[in-house]
Amino acid sequence: MDPIFAQIQSVVDRYDELNQMLADPEVMGDSQNYMKLSKEAGSIRETVETYQRYKDVVSGIEDAEEMLSDDEMGELAKEDLANLKPEREELEEKLKLLMLPKDPNDDKNIIMEIRGAAGGDESSLFAADLLGMYRRYCENQGWSLQIIDETTTEVGGYKEVAAMITGDKVFSKLKFESGAHRVQRVPATETQGRVHTSTATVGIMPEFEEVDEDSLIDPKDVREDVYRASGAGGQHVNKTSSAIRLTHEPTGITVAMQDERSQQQNRAKAWKVLHARVYDHFAQENEAEYAEQRKTAVGSGARSERIRTYNYPQNRVTDHRIGLTLNKLDRIIGGDLGEIIDALVLAEQTAKLAALNEQ
Repeated sequence: MDPIFAQIQSVVDRYDELNQMLADPEVMGDSQNYMKLSKEAGSIRETVETYQRYKDVVSGIEDAEEMLSDDEMGELAKEDLANLKPEREELEEKLKLLMLPKDPNDDKNIIMEIRGAAGGDESSLFAADLLGMYRRYCENQGWSLQIIDETTTEVGGYKEVAAMITGDKVFSKLKFESGAHRVQRVPATETQGRVHTSTATVGIMPEFEEVDEDSLIDPKDVREDVYRASGAGGQHVNKTSSAIRLTHEPTGITVAMQDERSQQQNRAKAWKVLHARVYDHFAQENEAEYAEQRKTAVGSGARSERIRTYNYPQNRVTDHRIGLTLNKLDRIIGGDLGEIIDALVLAEQTAKLAALNEQ
């Protein structure tokens, strides 16, 4: 723990510095900087409070050990040690976890893309089921899910659908969902009762805000086209050129947005999606390097990687990356994803701890 203590003390020093800055009237008058510093302080508060409790426990153990030889206080000291020593071990493990390198995207909102893959109409229906699953999970988390682009099929499914999910640390929990999801069930169109296998892919991309300084996109590389929106909307749709199409010429990635009523709103939303797609494009293109950077992560994050199977006849869900099988598909497809996500987070933390202990 000694090397970690040195790191923790630097975190404590930074926390004290941040609190001093936040009390500065000049900083308080700059709302953007104040929010940035407040967010940083909030991100390390748990580490500082845990460390303070750890120091209190260690101090309590030292005091109790000194009293062991005391005739009157010896028994009480033994009781204290019986409680404090296990707590010290728990706090040491917690501090190790808190000091693990964090994914810089963990606090970000995401753009989720779901596409029907192999299986025709059935894959599009499964894509719709996955969207429903994530929508209900988001509701349980107190997050917001907003559809920003969709291509539906005649049977009521999705050829592809994109949604923006906003809330507290969305990426940290849903980043594990990237990959190919496989379903085994009897399709509604199957007359012989045979089980079919279909797939849909999920892509999870962190939302890039305007303040991100490491943007991969040079605005000069993006062509913008403005045109009239189509579809429902009455006269407004026919008379206003509010739709925006952005094309990132180096990659050929195109984003079209017409959901909002104003050109400015569509442009802002299109840029968010374009940033996310270009980031994802380069991540997948450099998959070997990307996987090396995330070598302690669960899976590579590639959309081609089969991550999970949903078996309806046996009410079973299997996550292939960690070998987890749960016989509660009905609850999981209903949005109860907590057990799977918690297991994936734990698997990643365990791998990171193992790598840390090898150093």
